[in-house]
Amino acid sequence: MKTQYIPRPLDTSRIELSADLLELTELLARNTHEVWSQQRLAEGWRYGTTRNDTKKEHPCLIPYEDLPENEKEYDRNTAMEALKVIKSLGFEIKK
Repeated sequence: MKTQYIPRPLDTSRIELSADLLELTELLARNTHEVWSQQRLAEGWRYGTTRNDTKKEHPCLIPYEDLPENEKEYDRNTAMEALKVIKSLGFEIKK
C-alpha cells in the first residue's frame, strides 16, 4: 500500500548566511553543476538544444557561466540550503 509522501525538510528559514558563505554558495553551485555534468557525460549524454531523454541530449551540458540564470539559481538554492542545514545543525563553517 502506497502512502502519500509529505516532504519535511529542516526549517532553515531563520538561518542567515554571512557574505563569506554567500560567496561559498556560488562556488558550490558551480561545482554542483560540474558534478552533474560529469555524471551525465559518463552516462552517455551530450549537449542538445532541447532535452531529449531518448537521445540523451540536454541543453545544460555547457559551462556553468553559460547557463541560463534560472538553471544557475537551481544550483545556488541547492548549495545555499545545504549550508543553511549545516548551520542549523550547529556546525560551523570556517575558511
